[in-house]
Amino acid sequence: MTNELDETFYQRADAHIRLANDQLDTVANGKVSASMMYALARFNAWVSAHGVQNAEQMKEARPGMVEYFVDQYKQMLEHNLDDYIENFERYRAISDDDAGSA
Repeated sequence: MTNELDETFYQRADAHIRLANDQLDTVANGKVSASMMYALARFNAWVSAHGVQNAEQMKEARPGMVEYFVDQYKQMLEHNLDDYIENFERYRAISDDDAGSA
């Protein structure tokens, strides 16, 4: 995971998770996940565009951008999967109490 976590990193992440959990009241978890991943991809494309001066620079930087975001996501996913594996019973009990929220 990135080494540059600021003091409100988890608060921001939890806000996104709360929004996704709220959507679970009316939509299946796979659809909420897909929408959240699309939003993240769209936002990261926007962030990437603000790091370059023009479309040509963005095109040249594209492979590195993709590599960076995919690597970061993979690390974060692996970390969270390991956490769920290590705490499966506890997290599932909490999740069941909260009607299936993340």
